[in-house]
Amino acid sequence: MQVARRRRRVERRVPRGLRVWTAGVSVLALVAVGSGVGSASTRQFGTDQVGDTTRQGQVISSDQYLNPIGDRLVVNNGKIMASSVSPDGGHLAALVTDGGLALVVVDLKSWKVQQLVGNSATADLKISGNDVGQEGPSYSPDGKALWLAQTDGYRRFTVNADGTLANPTFVAIPADGAKHGLPAQAVFSADGKTVYSAVNGQNRVIAIDAATGAIGQSWAVGNAPRDLVRMGSRLYVSNEGGRPAKPGDNTLNSYNTQVPASPVTGATTTGTVSVIDLAHPAAAVGSIDVGLHPTALYARNNTLFVANTSSNGVSVIDTGRNKVVQTISTQPWPEASVGYEPDGITMTSDGHLLVTLGRADAVAVYRFSQAQEPVSYVGLLPTDYFPTAIATVGNNIVVSNTRGIDALRPTTAAGHNTHDTTSSVQKFRLPDDRAIRGYTGKVFEQNGWTNGSVQLANGYGKAKPAPVPQRIGDPSTIKHVFLIVKENRTYDQVYGDDPRGNGNAALATFGENVTPNQHALERQFGLYDNTYDIGTNSAEGHNWLMQADDPEYTESSAGEYLRSYDTEDDALGHQASGFIWTGAQAAGKTVRDFGEFQQFLTKPADASWQNLYCDAKNMAATGQSTAYPLVSSSPIPSLNSVSVPGFPKFDTSVPDVYREQIWKQDFAKNGPANLNMFWLSSDHTGGPPNPAAQVADNDLATGQIIDTISHSPYWKDSAIFVVEDDSQAGLDHVDGHRAPIQIISPWAQHGVVDNHYYSQITMIRTIEQILGIHPMNQKDSAATPMTAAFTTKPDYTPFNSVPNRTSLTLGLSTPPSCGVDTVAPQFAASAPSTTVPTDKKQLAAQWMSWEGQQHLTGSNAVPDYANPAQMNHLTWYETHGWTQPYPGENKVYAPDQVPGGYIPSSDSDG
Repeated sequence: MQVARRRRRVERRVPRGLRVWTAGVSVLALVAVGSGVGSASTRQFGTDQVGDTTRQGQVISSDQYLNPIGDRLVVNNGKIMASSVSPDGGHLAALVTDGGLALVVVDLKSWKVQQLVGNSATADLKISGNDVGQEGPSYSPDGKALWLAQTDGYRRFTVNADGTLANPTFVAIPADGAKHGLPAQAVFSADGKTVYSAVNGQNRVIAIDAATGAIGQSWAVGNAPRDLVRMGSRLYVSNEGGRPAKPGDNTLNSYNTQVPASPVTGATTTGTVSVIDLAHPAAAVGSIDVGLHPTALYARNNTLFVANTSSNGVSVIDTGRNKVVQTISTQPWPEASVGYEPDGITMTSDGHLLVTLGRADAVAVYRFSQAQEPVSYVGLLPTDYFPTAIATVGNNIVVSNTRGIDALRPTTAAGHNTHDTTSSVQKFRLPDDRAIRGYTGKVFEQNGWTNGSVQLANGYGKAKPAPVPQRIGDPSTIKHVFLIVKENRTYDQVYGDDPRGNGNAALATFGENVTPNQHALERQFGLYDNTYDIGTNSAEGHNWLMQADDPEYTESSAGEYLRSYDTEDDALGHQASGFIWTGAQAAGKTVRDFGEFQQFLTKPADASWQNLYCDAKNMAATGQSTAYPLVSSSPIPSLNSVSVPGFPKFDTSVPDVYREQIWKQDFAKNGPANLNMFWLSSDHTGGPPNPAAQVADNDLATGQIIDTISHSPYWKDSAIFVVEDDSQAGLDHVDGHRAPIQIISPWAQHGVVDNHYYSQITMIRTIEQILGIHPMNQKDSAATPMTAAFTTKPDYTPFNSVPNRTSLTLGLSTPPSCGVDTVAPQFAASAPSTTVPTDKKQLAAQWMSWEGQQHLTGSNAVPDYANPAQMNHLTWYETHGWTQPYPGENKVYAPDQVPGGYIPSSDSDG
């Protein structure tokens, strides 16, 4: 049963269409700042939950509050990737994803969503696919046509007099071998007869006849061209991947192109703007060096503004000389220089320059007069979650917010999922400068930006060791940190059956009979029932854990994901400030990686799940090495050098008990590093055994790893953090981002039920604080370490793993040669039935055919390739014997009948 919420003094959800923070209100006092890590962001959340509305605003899963200025229009059709305002200022066309659509049209005068376009039952206008690019869409100069970027071309629409779209036709851009077009921004010639396209996947710009679709001139530009503006007879193109590589450059792959990149982080090291002279189309393309990851471009008179999203600045180019004349800092908080992610630019008629800061949920405002004269910083204005495009429309400012009010789209009354994504459009009149300075304090408060959040050891005397030191670099009682990353479960799916926490037993898909070790761990150490993953899916989740951020490149790629999904092998997905492991290395700590952020896997042809399961049993019994050596690797030099190649990356046809044995042998031989990272992925499900068996395999492997550590000499100064990469694969009655975690250590609290707000960011900040790692960006810099989860009075009692209660071979069509896994009779009786009822056999066969197409196993396995709604339904059906409908529904569906199943997987890279 659901436990009543504790000490809630706030309303649960933000009303749709709420008017908040109207421009012109009295000036707010600047947020009070204090000293010490205790004054940073997460302390202020207390026991509030995601979705609560408090005095500071609505709580979201990324350690932030939302309380935007002006009017808000919630768009319950997924995330906005990019948007454009019609030439007459009457409509906004927005690219959307994760909601079964490709495009929404908003009437800015009536302030309503007017039209839905896409491949779904809810679309007003049907098109064949929901894939969308990173930029656009693009209106023709007369407003009578709209071009929408898709994978290999543009969808061209007629714009009706009322602003709605009609007559979709496709303008193709052929793939170049393995490189799809992946077009980004398109702009028109002054007469509207030619469309110039930034062909992102092929590193070129092309001219297209607007009437016939014929491709004419083509220009080679920099890597990953993204935004495009026309200024007179010139085209300017932002190249997110910088210049082409030169001989001698260190490089890393980005969509089959080697781009200049750091040998340590694998992040891009250049950013450029290409210049095409349309008056002389055969002339060489010019290039201007700007900051890292140039994205948005904005032109005004003879000045071009360039958003340098990764290096946190705006380059100002005098287009008379094609030279950068100043760079505007977009780093409002002195504690951290990076992580704000400027990604949209506009200017008002009176000279206010406005820049959206995606990761700060804010618009930065500057006074601008001319290119050569330095701007003056005015302040910040609060937005909804992850603002991107911004435009001036008459006297109003219009902002498109990618994630709106977080994952609160109503889909089922039974619970929430991370894919219940929203977006929002926001409009306001620009306040006067004095009021803007007042709102600045509000933005600081909502982000938790306070003085002293990052305190470094002063070097004067030796501080007394503490589990989580107050200053970075001071000694800790913990020397060895183990970060175990799992896949995709919500809190309710695992712990909903524990009445001590705020759980819903009806959603406990994998309760104690499937996860006895996780339940034993939370009873011995602690139950954390108010902790949140941040990302929607694995592409985002692993970034949040390894980089304390999901870089803007990954955010903006979500509408297509064909360029890259797992960004391990894409330099554009790496932040310049590095990863948790490079930070550990910089702090003089050792690192050992077991599968996390690995990209490649090779294995013998006979390394089936069954053979690896038997091999794991043999290794455990004899101590012999594996008979099926697997090789996992990373393209990132700093990670590959500290990785154990025999520990396989994601592949659901590899049991986690096999991974545990590979680790155990390495542990016995080499001992632990200071930072040890694991990817245990069987709880993703989708492999040969059924879902309950795979989650049980994951649970047993986790328990055995912790058993080994806690019975070793290293236990006395170790801490183990167990976390999901994301929580997308099920429902939770509080919020889809709520996830199960464990904190296991002699120095961890024992037997507690902790309902304070925590997140993946606070967990990473805690690890940084323990190991003396400097925070990577403004998100982990602002986070409060989880000091309350630790104690200065250690309890050295080890953890004894418990046997699995669900057979690890349950559901296998072919039993392993060493025999099926057996469990105690009292537990076997409670296992989900693997016998499909007669009336469901045809449905089950359809599901098995669907599952076989989802890239879940083998060397080319892709996390989250499967449509999330369909995958979650299959997991539920198999764990409930094909007899119970998915929560909130009244029947068992076939794959193509699943509500939301029309969503082309936003988690697909193929």
